[in-house]
Amino acid sequence: MSTPTLDIQLLGKDYKVACPSDEQQALQEAADFLNARLNEVAAKGKFSGERLVAMVALNLAHELLKLRGDSPSASINAGNTLDSDEFARRIGAIEMRIDTALAAGN
Repeated sequence: MSTPTLDIQLLGKDYKVACPSDEQQALQEAADFLNARLNEVAAKGKFSGERLVAMVALNLAHELLKLRGDSPSASINAGNTLDSDEFARRIGAIEMRIDTALAAGN
């Protein structure tokens, strides 16, 4: 049985992403959030293409780490409260979606 897919749009381009049915709403919300951030940065005219995606990803990663705590030990301790398998699975899924989006843009 194949994994269901979800159609998302980033920077005006359509992407079909493999995603389990029970995670599609969350993925759509993440895609909408990412698209808004990409458009916001693109509108400033500082970046485009892969550089735009990389800069937005870097900023989002920075914000995530700040939410988890400003100090390295706070980040480590905050990470311990998460289910590490679930966290690794989500990171892997995000990486796959980013790779798919970048490949489609070339």
